[in-house]
Amino acid sequence: MSLRTGNYCGFTIAGHEHGIVTIAFNRPESLNASTAPMKRDLVEALTQIQMDDLVRVVILTGEGDAFWAGDNLKGPAGEKSTEVPPIHGGHHREIGTYNGLRMISQNVNTALRNLDKLTIAAINGFAIQTGFSAALCCDFRIAARSAKLGSATLRFGLLPDEGGQWLLVRLLGAARAMEFMMRRRIVSAQEALDLGLVTEVVEDDALATAAMSLAVELANGPQIAMRMLKRSTYLATEMTWEQALDEIASKTAITDHHEDAKEGGRAFLEKRQPVFNQWLDTLENKSE
Repeated sequence: MSLRTGNYCGFTIAGHEHGIVTIAFNRPESLNASTAPMKRDLVEALTQIQMDDLVRVVILTGEGDAFWAGDNLKGPAGEKSTEVPPIHGGHHREIGTYNGLRMISQNVNTALRNLDKLTIAAINGFAIQTGFSAALCCDFRIAARSAKLGSATLRFGLLPDEGGQWLLVRLLGAARAMEFMMRRRIVSAQEALDLGLVTEVVEDDALATAAMSLAVELANGPQIAMRMLKRSTYLATEMTWEQALDEIASKTAITDHHEDAKEGGRAFLEKRQPVFNQWLDTLENKSE
């Protein structure tokens, strides 16, 4: 893969077999609290991932006691992005907050939701405010037993300004989302599972293994069809029946003629497991 691995501002990226990439937030001393330079690096990294055909699945996780526990707006003195030139981070006055949210903070969740590659949040600890909304933007969320999740912005008189209210309404419905936010709830992993905020809860020492096992399963599936289906599923929440039918038909016109679909048909007739993604194997061989 062409994606640059190694250190970025506030996180590291590692590549694994099967086209799996791990993004690990690496400031445990601050509970992996985010800064504007970190968010700009993360958007750039997600853009690289989107444009790299060899990346199939992305795991997001944190080091220490937190997945990602909100923002550190001041950040370390003199901190700079490693990927893009420095700019003002906003939040110095009303218009600065408006611009900082739209152009920096909210772009992280937009980039996550726009990513066609499947994403897994391996929630190892506190996922609060900004980190909570980022986890909700992932396609799968596996939580360690000791994890704590919540928005709780009202505890500081603040709003879930990176799309948290939109995400919660779609996952919980308006009534339960209202109760969750207005009562400033921070819930355990089991409570999050009961609410439908996470897809699985595992023991703390099993989190990395569970996330990688799911990633390998997803990575071995037919990638083009899965990326198309991911996009179609999210779009369907905003569409009428007629629009959804037309949208899935246009994507099917691509996937039905892809090599993976041909391999799926052959495997069915030959009564064997299909071997998908041979087109990616060709790309991987060329990149070596």
